[in-house]
Amino acid sequence: MNSAKELQQQARLGETHQVTNVANDLNGYNLYSSDTALAEAVRREGGAWGEQELTDFGARCGQAEYLELGHLANRYPPELDTHDRFGNRVDLVRYHPAYHALMKTALEEGIHSQPWTHPREGAHVVRGAKAFVQSQVEAGHGCPVTMTFASIPSFRTQPNVAAMFEPKILARGYDPRNLPIDEKQAITVGMGMTEKQGGSDVRANSTQAVPVGKAGPGEMYSLTGHKWFLSAPMCDVFLILAQTKAGVSCFAVPRWLPDGTKNALQVIRLKDKMGNKSNASSEVEFRGAQGWLIGEEGRGVPTIIEMVSLTRFDCMGASAGLMRAGVANAIHHCRQRAAFGAKLVDQPLMQNVLADLQLEYEGAIAFAMRMARALDLKDQDEHEAKLMRLATAVGKYWVCKRAPQHSYEVMECIGGSGVMENSIYPRLFRESVINPIWEGSGNVQCLDVLRAVGKDPSVLMAFQTELLKAKGGNTLLDQYMAQLAKQLGNLHNTTPSEIQFMARHLVDQMALAFEASLLVRHAPQAVSDAFCSSRLGAQGHHNYGALQQAGHVKAIIERGNPWS
Repeated sequence: MNSAKELQQQARLGETHQVTNVANDLNGYNLYSSDTALAEAVRREGGAWGEQELTDFGARCGQAEYLELGHLANRYPPELDTHDRFGNRVDLVRYHPAYHALMKTALEEGIHSQPWTHPREGAHVVRGAKAFVQSQVEAGHGCPVTMTFASIPSFRTQPNVAAMFEPKILARGYDPRNLPIDEKQAITVGMGMTEKQGGSDVRANSTQAVPVGKAGPGEMYSLTGHKWFLSAPMCDVFLILAQTKAGVSCFAVPRWLPDGTKNALQVIRLKDKMGNKSNASSEVEFRGAQGWLIGEEGRGVPTIIEMVSLTRFDCMGASAGLMRAGVANAIHHCRQRAAFGAKLVDQPLMQNVLADLQLEYEGAIAFAMRMARALDLKDQDEHEAKLMRLATAVGKYWVCKRAPQHSYEVMECIGGSGVMENSIYPRLFRESVINPIWEGSGNVQCLDVLRAVGKDPSVLMAFQTELLKAKGGNTLLDQYMAQLAKQLGNLHNTTPSEIQFMARHLVDQMALAFEASLLVRHAPQAVSDAFCSSRLGAQGHHNYGALQQAGHVKAIIERGNPWS
């Protein structure tokens, strides 16, 4: 205790108190090697060969200076200049240098290209792990990175167009300049599907495309219409859906035409979003903009669907990444902060909350990385292809939907400081509500599950085969899977409207069973038992921190400790 003389001296110096019992920012740690669940999944799913690469990248991402880029990119969001000061139309989006630095790192690391340029077992696993680690630093710039990565399968359906763009799409470099593609060594890809009147119902699109000359795949068309949501308008080329006489079709629309003139794609305004602030999302109009037809007329949705599947995969992984960032920061805080005579991390109720948050992340990252393995194997293994078709929608629905409550609970672990805008927590929360909506909201994902099963029942058989690999590992899971199988088996006795009405209930159960089966097979028993008892037992869904057995909560928390 300070003496009266010392207190008087402090007062004269303007000091009213000493700052004690507060945490500090989490930095200087390795975002990959400190993440036990992720590292285990990488090795398990075929990516062990990339561990050194991932460890080096994780160390870079955990440095204070690099983490600060995420804060700056969101504090200073992009701005649109539709015209220059002389009145010329430029459609230029200006970003903070922090955004460009993040983009440069992501593209130089090959997060947009690695599985395409260096295909091998585990390529999607290693690339996915990099993307999930990078998303913990900043999520917004991941949008153009993901779209660039996901565009390749669609481009490859039209070889002559792919030949024009693919080498520069896959180049490990970043050139943000607003220049024709011929003047750049590396380019990025955006996407525009939704319109005002239709949203996710892209068959309601009104944008029209007519041939400039000859009609057919790979030929040039002129587009007139709009997109209500076009992300990353500073990308160099966009995959756009528009109507032809045959129906919805897919086009590659560049920002600049081959002759060096600006294409008639005009940015009307940037979206004022509650989250994903660093990423420019825009409304655009096509005033005779020209682009090449990708695939056959009327086949736009099948052409672009694999791109959408890959962006959904990244949404799932990014949401898991938000969970990891949240629980790592919460544990870091609770290891330093004391209240009522003890460190928070040592208090039973807080241990319950932290362990439960870690369990949610364990299931999410196991799901995402299993899908990465399916991506690696789907062209050689029919089971993996069918599993990918169904489980991607299940996982995108579930993992993304679990993230907002997870991010909120992390804020509550911190207390009043957790809602302050100069901390990471509000940004994690705002980002967490984006992924459940983007690339198809919850209802769209559930309808996609029903559509996939209705079109090809064997995808459901593949899903159930995967679940049954865990049979006998946990009694609660065995009972849960038997009940789920019974419900799924009775679908043929249910009317379409009844099936649709109960779709979320079914997909919830499918997702929980899938996560539980992976944890029972691969995670420590302390993790899998706690997950199954809290999520599959009679307790059912619950708020975080309602685990009923203390058991091994310290061991579970330690798996999430960023300093372990």
